[in-house]
Amino acid sequence: MNIGILGLGTVGGGVVNVLNNNKDEIFARTGEKINITHGAVKSISEPRICADGDINITEDAFEIVNNTDIDVVLELIGGTTFAKDLVVAAINNGKHVITANKALIATHGNELLTLAKQKNVHLLFEAAVAGGIPILKSLEQGLSANKIELVAGIINGTGNFILTEMRDKGRDFADVLKEAQALGYAEADPTFDVEGIDAAHKLAILASIAYGCELQMNRVSTEGISEISGEDVSFATELNYSIKHLGIAKKVNGELQMRVHPTLIPKTQLLANVNGVMNAVLVKGNAVGPTLYYGAGAGAEATASAVIADLVDIIKGTISHDVFGWKKLVEIPSCNPSDVESVFYLRLLATDKPGVLADITATLAKHNISVESVIQKQIDQQNNAHIAIITNRVKTANLHAATVEIQTHEFIQETVKIIHVENLD
Repeated sequence: MNIGILGLGTVGGGVVNVLNNNKDEIFARTGEKINITHGAVKSISEPRICADGDINITEDAFEIVNNTDIDVVLELIGGTTFAKDLVVAAINNGKHVITANKALIATHGNELLTLAKQKNVHLLFEAAVAGGIPILKSLEQGLSANKIELVAGIINGTGNFILTEMRDKGRDFADVLKEAQALGYAEADPTFDVEGIDAAHKLAILASIAYGCELQMNRVSTEGISEISGEDVSFATELNYSIKHLGIAKKVNGELQMRVHPTLIPKTQLLANVNGVMNAVLVKGNAVGPTLYYGAGAGAEATASAVIADLVDIIKGTISHDVFGWKKLVEIPSCNPSDVESVFYLRLLATDKPGVLADITATLAKHNISVESVIQKQIDQQNNAHIAIITNRVKTANLHAATVEIQTHEFIQETVKIIHVENLD
C-alpha cells in the first residue's frame, strides 16, 4: 500500500517515525507492507524530525493527490481552505484520506464524508479529537450497544495546562499563557485554544458520532478561559472543586446540548485530576455506565498513533462507509442555551456593609434560586469583599436574569462572574 503524506511537520514526521519504529508489529497485524512514497512540504530545504531519504519530497501537494500510484493520502497540514481542496481532489481521484484536521472536519465534514461515501472511499479522522486517545473508535465501535447519555471531556491540552498551573502554583492567566507559548503548547495567536474554538471543533465531532447527527459546529455554545482569575481558582479549591475547561454533549428531553465552558467539578472526580497538557473524555452509556479515556491529546507520536490506527483499519477492511458510523443520521433539535439547567458558581466584588449579602440572596430567591454555599473574603481597607456563591440547580435564563438585577445594586463593584458547576458521576 502506497501512502502520500501532505505535511511532514510534527505529526507527519511522527507518522514516518512510528511506522519505521513499529513496522514489524504493524506488518504482523495487517500482513501488508506500508510504503510512504511521497511527501509534500512547504520547503524542501526545511529540517525534519524524520528520515526522508526514501520519500519523494515535493512542494506541490497536488502532485500527491493526483498521483495514480498512491492509495491513501494523509492530510496533516491543517487549515480549512487549501486542505479542503486537497482532500476533495484526493477523494475524487478514488483515494482514501486520513486527517488529523479537526477544523476541517468540524467545518466541512458533512460535505466531505458524503462525497467519500459517493466515491466509495474512506475519510477517517481519529487523530482529530484528543490526539492519541482512541475516543472516536470507542464511541463508534466499543460502545455501539449503548445509548450515549453524556460525553464530557478535557479536549484541549493548552487550556488544561494553564488551569493546572494557576491552581497548583497560584499563577495568573497571562503569566502561564506566556509559558505555554514558550513551550510550544500555545500558538503565537492562542485564541483557538483559550477561547474554546479548538474544543468546540472537537466536541462537534464527538457529538455527531455519539448521537448520529450531522455536524453542527455553529450550534456549540462556546466560552473560553481567558477571564478565569486567581480568585476563582482559589475559591473553587476552598469549595472542594477544580476548574476545568470542558466540552459537554448530552441529550435532554430530546434536545442536544453542546457546550464548551469553564466548569467547576468536584475534586474527587477523575476528570478533576487530569492535569497539565493531558486530555480525558468521560462517556456514559446507558448499558455500560461511565467510562473514562485518558492520554496525550497532542504530540508527534501520540497523534501519529491515531493516524496509523486509521490506516490499519483501511488495510484490514474493518470499517464501513457509513457517515459517522451510522446507517442513517437523525435530526436532533438543539437546546437553547438559556434553557440549560445547571448549578452555578457566582463571584461578586461588593462593598462590605450590613445587608449586602441579604440583598443578594433576596434577589436570587426572587428568581427561584437558592444558595447552597457561600464564602466571603474582605480584600482591602475600603471594605470591599469577594463573595463566592454556589447555587442550586437552576435554568440558565433565570440565573442570568438574577445576575442582571444584582448588577444594578450600587454595592457591586465589577461584573458578576458566572461559571457552571457539574457533577459528572
